Amino acid sequence: MNPTPKPGPHSHYDSNYDNFRKEVYEQVRREAFGEDIGQNSWLTASELDKFLTWLPLSPGKSLLDVGCGAGGPALWIAARTGCSVVGIDAHEQAVANANAMATDRGVARTTEFRVADASQPLPFPDGSFDVVTCIDAINHFRDRPKTVAEWNRVLKPGGRMLFTDPIVMTGPLTNAEISIRTSAGLYVLVPVGYDEQVLSQCGLRLVASENVTQNMADVAGRRRAARETHAAALREIEGEPAYLAQQEYLSVASRIAREGRLSRFLLVAETAASPRSGKGAR
Repeated sequence: MNPTPKPGPHSHYDSNYDNFRKEVYEQVRREAFGEDIGQNSWLTASELDKFLTWLPLSPGKSLLDVGCGAGGPALWIAARTGCSVVGIDAHEQAVANANAMATDRGVARTTEFRVADASQPLPFPDGSFDVVTCIDAINHFRDRPKTVAEWNRVLKPGGRMLFTDPIVMTGPLTNAEISIRTSAGLYVLVPVGYDEQVLSQCGLRLVASENVTQNMADVAGRRRAARETHAAALREIEGEPAYLAQQEYLSVASRIAREGRLSRFLLVAETAASPRSGKGAR
């Protein structure tokens, strides 16, 4: 197996966020996700609506979305629930897109998106939010116990966190498959049960854990097919090496998910009902 040469570890995110508002990228998202809500993960609108059933959000409540990307899912939640939203992401163009969408949708007064490195201590006081979400991004943080402890710290007593982990090892993988699947940056692959252990270690109560791999397999396959349909335009924008690298990434992601060898799990956890000292890592 000869992997396609990679133009750089962050080109996947750069191309998608730098060109986020171009018509061809919007069309690819519509074909891949069924409904373009401004997402760049494995998340569909119907799946996000299901996730909301676990979250105590309503007007007057607050949400922190970690790894918010271009902000689409967070804005969707704000529109559905009436809550206020803060989103953070390390990618500057993603955050710029998120703030532009918030303005376009007339919700800039109740939403805020900022550039921040979520692998570091969060720039918020203890007990700032009712809910923390992180969709398909926890795998980019090297120290998961520290990351989850920080989420716990910024949650109010009785608050909830919801995250999806899209690279849980559930079968044998070749070194070539791992190399391609993790080519977009820093990835931390974990075994089944690891996330539950971290939640328990951080003093959180597990509310729900579900295997949501099928959505990832379907979206990756549809996204690759959609990009193939619009290959000429994408090749012109991205260049041949970057286009081919993304196609190979999506092909491998879909196949190993479909075969149940690298899986995606949803986890929902709840903080203690009363404040505790030493709640998070600093």
